Amino acid sequence: MKDYIAQQVHKRYWDDDINCARTALTCLADCFAVTIQDQTLSSAIGLHGAGGFRAQCGLVEGALMFMGIYFHLNGKSDSEIADICYEYADLFIRKFGSLRCFDLRPNGFSENDLPHACEELTVNAILFSYEFVRSIG
Repeated sequence: MKDYIAQQVHKRYWDDDINCARTALTCLADCFAVTIQDQTLSSAIGLHGAGGFRAQCGLVEGALMFMGIYFHLNGKSDSEIADICYEYADLFIRKFGSLRCFDLRPNGFSENDLPHACEELTVNAILFSYEFVRSIG
């Protein structure tokens, strides 16, 4: 699964030039055969650290959006989904150290940043999210 996710992340970053939130959302949707509506994809345009503000990581935001859709489709209540998202955030912090883009981005931020500096982190975060969703069922 990691190889598949790595290929999909690379395509979405380099060929499609979409942000980390939409990459996480669409990769997870592909992994679980869930259709994401165009309007939902549009809602994630500014979710890469709040439009580049370096706030909550888009990898977390995209995964949380996916979980809301996926678990709703699978009959979970709003309360159950909120609890699942809370558990995910807690485990994400334990695994990666933070939920903030500012903290997670390799080598921080500079004027000379290379494009898609978070590609490896993206693969690892999406794999983590995939495994988390599978564990819930």
